[in-house]
Amino acid sequence: MVTTLTRAPALPPLLARGALLSPLKRPRPDAAFPRTLLLLPGVRAGLARLAAYERVCGFPAGESGLPVTYPHLLGFPLAMRLMSGRDFPLPLLGLVHTSITVTRRAAMPAGEAYDIAVHVAGLAPHRRGTEATVVTEARAGGAVVWESASTYLARHRTAPGGGRRPEEEHPPLPARADWRLAADLGRRYGAVSGDRNPIHLHPLTARLFGFPRALAHGMWTLARCLAAHGTSEAVSVRAAFRAPVLLPGTVTYGARDGRFELRGPDGRPHLTGTVDPA
Repeated sequence: MVTTLTRAPALPPLLARGALLSPLKRPRPDAAFPRTLLLLPGVRAGLARLAAYERVCGFPAGESGLPVTYPHLLGFPLAMRLMSGRDFPLPLLGLVHTSITVTRRAAMPAGEAYDIAVHVAGLAPHRRGTEATVVTEARAGGAVVWESASTYLARHRTAPGGGRRPEEEHPPLPARADWRLAADLGRRYGAVSGDRNPIHLHPLTARLFGFPRALAHGMWTLARCLAAHGTSEAVSVRAAFRAPVLLPGTVTYGARDGRFELRGPDGRPHLTGTVDPA
């Protein structure tokens, strides 16, 4: 079923609804999930918001096209409407972004209007709980010019040996830069993106979900790496958010050929990914 919206949903009410419903959710991989595709036609990037996004993520200012990760923000209110609903089986509070694939098929001029479509593709077992896959598309002239598939993890007890296994470890890539991340990074990115999940905002709210300090947004770590790496107009990106980045903190950006990563001072990988021509 396709539901066409006339305007983007307001995020604060969605986040409040998701927070209220979260204690009632009982996640499991075989649960029913919403089959609705939400469509929002004619979405344009606000230039002030785009400029703020470029600043916080490190993209060059004033580029004519949207950064490769920016359409994720355009679809985020639609994804939140689906994931905050009563029929979405995973609790919104504490939900962790674990991976994303992004394909951009052509340049995306910043002044153009795009039709944004979002749906939940399915649920799957994970060794630490249940993952949902959320697909976002940006269409121009009826053609899909950008699409992504994100997985979000709800942590809960699972049967031993169940679910997707951890990724294979690889030697560190050549270090390109060290980045010091401020304690307020989660709040600054949350203000731009609209993603105000409590795990990103403050140590006290992060501790409610088992984290010692606030965490950097996974999409910020990906955007920051791609800003440093650079991408072509037609590009395919795969990234796995391997371990939380605690704030404040220091991370090392490494890259070689089409691979990139972020590692902590102890060498543990926080983010690994690849960039390839689409």
